[in-house]
This record gives sequence, C-alpha cells and structure tokens, in this order.
Amino acid sequence: MTRKTRRLWLVIACVACLGTAAGLILRAFSSDIVFFVTPSQVVASPPPKDRTVKLGGMVVAGSVKREKRGETPVSTFDVTDGQASVTVHYEGILPDLFREGQSVVAIGTATPPHDFAASEVLAKHDETYMPKEVAEALKKAGKWDPRFGPPPSATSWNQMTVQDARKDISAAPATN
Repeated sequence: MTRKTRRLWLVIACVACLGTAAGLILRAFSSDIVFFVTPSQVVASPPPKDRTVKLGGMVVAGSVKREKRGETPVSTFDVTDGQASVTVHYEGILPDLFREGQSVVAIGTATPPHDFAASEVLAKHDETYMPKEVAEALKKAGKWDPRFGPPPSATSWNQMTVQDARKDISAAPATN
C-alpha cells in the first residue's frame, strides 16, 4: 500500500468515527430535549403522547380546582395564551407563587382532546415575568402591540374567565 492510500484510509476512518460519535451524541440528547409550547399550539397540533413538553401561559381566573386524592393534593386549572385554553391536571403541591391570572409553565405531556398532565408546575418569579413565547402569542392574537407599551399585566388577565377562554376557542377558525 502506498503512503497516499494509507493516508486516505486513515482520513476515511477518522471521518467515520467522528460521524458515529456525533450521531450517538445527538441521539442521547434528543431524549432530553423539552420543547416549549403554547396552548394554541397544543390545540392546533398536539405533541405526541410520549413527548415531554413545557406548556406556558397564564392561569385563567376562576379555573383552579383543588381536591385531595388520599393524601395527595390534586389541582386542575386552565392555561391560556389569549388564543386558546388547555386544562392542566397536576398531582402535588403547587408552588407558593402560583395564582390565578399569573404566568405559569407546566412540564408534562399532552392528553387528548385539550388536556395536559403536568409532572411539574413552575410559577412566575416576579410580577413582570412572561415567557417570551406567551408574549409572542399575545402579539399574534392581537391582544398586545409592543408599540403601545409592555405586555398586559397579570391583573388584566384576572378579568378573563373560564367562559371567555372557552369562547375564544370556539370562535377560533379551524386549522388543518
């Protein structure tokens, strides 16, 4: 074998090893990636049942229901982005900062038709917090224009009721 041929085989072997390593790394990371979705995205095209996602939005005023199943607290509440509403079911203690009309991020899986089973609920960290995706959804829905100031405050979301959120869903055009 000539020197050029050996060098060519060495380069081919290195490229194959690097490609294999990159493929294995990407495959390992793909199971740990958690995408952020808004309620309107979940309603339009729900993620697969086995896919863990972060659902972000505002808790609809008047939608929080708390009960106990044995010793475990169970909470049900609606999350909206101004365009659609998704019902979240969570078993466990809600964070201290969790309130109606406030921003929330729920980590879990979507369940048909417009429900979400949360394994973890994260509440806002101050009164000005709003996930970037929720702010973009408010802009898209026409409920906020950045030219006229900051996003709507949490107190303005307290005026939205469960019926208003459901009315927004039924009035929304069907998307395919």
